[in-house]
Amino acid sequence: MKAKLGVSALVLLFLGGLWLVAAPFAVGYQPRGAAYVDATVNDLWVGGSLAALSFVAIVIYAADALRELARRGKHADN
Repeated sequence: MKAKLGVSALVLLFLGGLWLVAAPFAVGYQPRGAAYVDATVNDLWVGGSLAALSFVAIVIYAADALRELARRGKHADN
C-alpha cells in the first residue's frame, strides 16, 4: 500500500511539473512571440525541475522493483 501511495505521489508531482511548464502557454499569460516574462521563466525552471526529479525517482523505483523481481526469481529456481 505504501509503495502505491509513493508511486502515485511521484506521478502526480511529474504531472504537476509538466503542467507548470505548459501553463504559461496554455493559460495565455505569456504573450506569443514576446520575450519571456518572469512568471514564465519561473514556471519553466520550477516545473522542469519538478518533472525531471520526479521522473528520475519513478525510474529509480521501477529499476528497484525489477531488481527485486529478478532476485526473487533466482531464489525460486534453487
